Amino acid sequence: MIQTADRLKTVKEYYFSKKLREVRELLAKGRPIINMGIGSPDLAPSENVIKAIQNAVNDKGAHQYQSYQGLPELREAIAAFYTAKFEVQLDSASEILPLMGSKEGIMHISMAFLNAGDEVLIPNPGYPTYTSVSKLVGAVPHYYDLTEDKGWFPDLEYLEQEDLSKVKLMWLSYPHMPTGATASTTQFEKLIDFAKRNEILLINDNPYSFVLNTNPRSILNIDGAKEIALELNSLSKTFNMAGWRVGMVLGNESHINSILKVKSNMDSGMFYGIQKGAIAALESSQKWFDNLNEVYASRKELMLKLVKKLGCTYDSSSVGMFVWAKLPYGVPSAEKFIDDILYDKDIFITPGTIFGSNGEGYIRFSLCVNEAKIQEAIDRF
Repeated sequence: MIQTADRLKTVKEYYFSKKLREVRELLAKGRPIINMGIGSPDLAPSENVIKAIQNAVNDKGAHQYQSYQGLPELREAIAAFYTAKFEVQLDSASEILPLMGSKEGIMHISMAFLNAGDEVLIPNPGYPTYTSVSKLVGAVPHYYDLTEDKGWFPDLEYLEQEDLSKVKLMWLSYPHMPTGATASTTQFEKLIDFAKRNEILLINDNPYSFVLNTNPRSILNIDGAKEIALELNSLSKTFNMAGWRVGMVLGNESHINSILKVKSNMDSGMFYGIQKGAIAALESSQKWFDNLNEVYASRKELMLKLVKKLGCTYDSSSVGMFVWAKLPYGVPSAEKFIDDILYDKDIFITPGTIFGSNGEGYIRFSLCVNEAKIQEAIDRF
């Protein structure tokens, strides 16, 4: 019998891969499941984006291999977008690398900077992929606590009392997934100072900046950030292009070139038409963002009625396309709570525990559900 690699023993199948299979089985049996679990936008990209990819397929060379670094005009569009939205100046030739989704970037960055045995600071709660990818490359997760009473921001003074000598990299996610907490300029400055003192590479995973957020920020806006930080971003949430797989990593030339060494050995470039669609998206007017947030604001207002009906509480200042809700006092298990609802009311909600131990006592609702379905979920209670 052929044995799998030892690295597979360090990880489990991604929660949503497994759980959504269970949900599909219930749907196949005729159960009227309402999926409030995953943040996959149900809205369409703009007409300009759709037309851009449609027109591009007839361009000369559209179906050939593309550059590992993406079209120059795509990198220029990303640079212009970051200047306009974050007041960050980037060299489109050397400080931007388009990706096939930011999830790909997590693997590429880890392979570029981590050796077996290196430690990685990972938020608890946080995106599960940070842990699984770290383990797959032989690195060691070193979790840092995020808690509601501290605004879901790390206690850097406490963290610095720990042994950080083996830590090479630190994952951040602001606006934070899953809680929707934001980081201020002052907090980003503290993170940069912390990273410099301890020679740790920071990566801010930043795909939620423009969803129900009036003050988007980039860590690269902080003086000296490029020396020690990278930023990942994505078109998935902001432009309803999750299935297109368009992301980017931004940072100084040396760091970007290191990531390119990995990426250029793992793919053969992004499809030309998708790159043209991405350019059109990045050039969207403010009206696009306003209309998108109008939809999400209406959904959130209705979703909070469901949250309250379940006896949960929430932070009204949170941003992004999720509602992170605290379970009523005395509920022993988030996973049992959501499973009871799944099988009793045919509604799938994400348990906070999949994001780490500090997610116990919380559940997460996705706003990628239309208002009619949210109202139907409310009515089922």
